[in-house]
Amino acid sequence: MSTVVDATATQDAAARQPAEVLAYYPGCSLHGTEPEYDESLRAVVEALGVAIAEIPDWNCCGASSGHTTDQLLGVALPARNLALAEAAGFDRVLTPCAACYNRLAAARLAVAEDAALAEQMPDILGRPFENSVEVLGVLSLLREAAADIADLAAAPRPTPNPMVGAKLAAYYGCLLVRPPEVSAGDDPEQPMYMDEIIQACGAEAVDWNMKVECCGGAFSVSRTSSVLRLGRAIVEDARRNGAEAIVVACPLCHTNLDLRQRAMESRGEPRIPVLFITQIVGLALGLEPDALGLKRHFIDTEPLLSDLRVRAAQRVADEKRAAEEKAAKAAARAAKAAEAKAAQAADKTGADAPADAGGDA
Repeated sequence: MSTVVDATATQDAAARQPAEVLAYYPGCSLHGTEPEYDESLRAVVEALGVAIAEIPDWNCCGASSGHTTDQLLGVALPARNLALAEAAGFDRVLTPCAACYNRLAAARLAVAEDAALAEQMPDILGRPFENSVEVLGVLSLLREAAADIADLAAAPRPTPNPMVGAKLAAYYGCLLVRPPEVSAGDDPEQPMYMDEIIQACGAEAVDWNMKVECCGGAFSVSRTSSVLRLGRAIVEDARRNGAEAIVVACPLCHTNLDLRQRAMESRGEPRIPVLFITQIVGLALGLEPDALGLKRHFIDTEPLLSDLRVRAAQRVADEKRAAEEKAAKAAARAAKAAEAKAAQAADKTGADAPADAGGDA
């Protein structure tokens, strides 16, 4: 059964959504430039049994533009989305885009810390606003579900988990962990949330140097040369440390590293795919690549996926052969032990037999 529910069904502000249903704020990127993030997120939450409901009539959070233009606008735009989620009866709103998460969480903090601003908000928004909805990032959600992900990824199934043994570079960039007061609690200098999720999928999170370095962010158009320079350093370090793919949870980081990678090539190195963390989880759970939007990338993901599938099949064959050899050795040992035991029993029977009573009369 689908876990995507209709938030518009709850129109009464006094009515509450079930506690297990999360409000969902996709933001502009997931409905525009990065639909594969939205597709893979919806597929993964359904597989994990997490119910989400898109906030009705949501608006742009103002990331990269609104909050740099006017401070009050920078709070009011994301606060309206929180107010809509609140009115629909939600306790938490899932916000997968790193920039959107940053703006919604920052707005919630600003209103919580400024009593005068909190008093203004209902008039500015034109609706009641209690600032009661918690903002939840995708890494926090998946980390909460890490045990379930690990169990499902390891469960027997017709096609083996292709993520086992894959070497992946977890790239956090700027907004997933900064500023610390609005991030989800991960270490801003040495974050591990995404690494833990990668490990739950059966993959290896490589140790590398650029996991929190900036990719150039919103300067992709206005200062493309800077984005190419920063992105090249990220890609080269990931490759140098053995990564087969870079994993992100930010649409803008994905755009810069995926779309711009062709222009970053300087010495003919093979391109390295850039995947969303939801796509990695989806593959580990056995979801089809098409359902995860893996054909939408500029850097072709199929060579990597094909290689991972071949390695997974070989791993299963090797494990089966090793299990058969172990079973054969165990059977041989058991047979040898049984043979020795039978011989020992025969010797004992012969030793215990009565002597011949015959002789001279």
